[in-house]
Amino acid sequence: MSNYYLDHLQYLETEAIHVMREVAAEFERPALMFSGGKDSICLLRLAEKAFRPSDIPMPFLNVDTGHHFPELNDFRDRRAAQLGARLIIRKVEDAIRQGIAVPAPGEVSRNRLQIPTLLAAIEEFRFDCCIGGARRDEEKARAKERFFSFRDSFGQWDPKNQRPEIWNLYNARLNPGENMRVFPLSNWTEQDVWEYIRREQLEVPTIYFSHRRKCVRRHGQWLPVTDLLPLKPNEEIHELVVRVRTIGDIISTGMVESRADNVDDIITEIAAARVTERGSRADDKSSEAAMEDRKKAGYF
Repeated sequence: MSNYYLDHLQYLETEAIHVMREVAAEFERPALMFSGGKDSICLLRLAEKAFRPSDIPMPFLNVDTGHHFPELNDFRDRRAAQLGARLIIRKVEDAIRQGIAVPAPGEVSRNRLQIPTLLAAIEEFRFDCCIGGARRDEEKARAKERFFSFRDSFGQWDPKNQRPEIWNLYNARLNPGENMRVFPLSNWTEQDVWEYIRREQLEVPTIYFSHRRKCVRRHGQWLPVTDLLPLKPNEEIHELVVRVRTIGDIISTGMVESRADNVDDIITEIAAARVTERGSRADDKSSEAAMEDRKKAGYF
């Protein structure tokens, strides 16, 4: 009888690798969503462990809002090239020009516009499954997700019409036009992600670590000063030592004041945090149902 037991991270890793291999076995045209953020960085390492020495059997897909942090896009491109992966980028700007995405009058954030851009990419490449790095601890709507999250022929999500996953058995059957979103990190927490990054010695974009940046106080948080975010009258610019906990649209991603310039310090900081990771995202603060409404429309 074996005395070998998996520790917490090993169990999460094994579970996620199993989900990845189920995707490869059940779907014909899967894609892996890769933004360059910390969660998708973990997904890449899990994909390596699931499929090496063979090539990762799916392309990487990224929806670029045009409002990304430059450091993030640089990391995304470099990491995909290192792995020899096919990186597909579809830009919201192009979707607007083609009439696929239509901004509302006065709309500044492009998070909503990611939805038609993503759905168009799924249709263009006939992806039947997209793997993402969302976790249930991030936000209330994401806590309703299954590992295999069914989307109808319009790309929409109905939280009341999801399939049971008893004994880790996943129903991957689809009718023409339907697709699946799969979340191997569902049971991970923000702390698990950083502990895995430490254990695997994974490189992450520099904006996750403390650095000096010009910020402005708005909506109860520090937003980075950028040409995409015009200053309002009487707003004062502050130069602070900050970092990001979660990366999204540069005009809505709040910076947190922090001296954590290494992974160990970040793990310690998270353990003491009393604000959720996405509590620094202004787009999620707009209404309590904001994320769920976007997900029902096709958001990842």
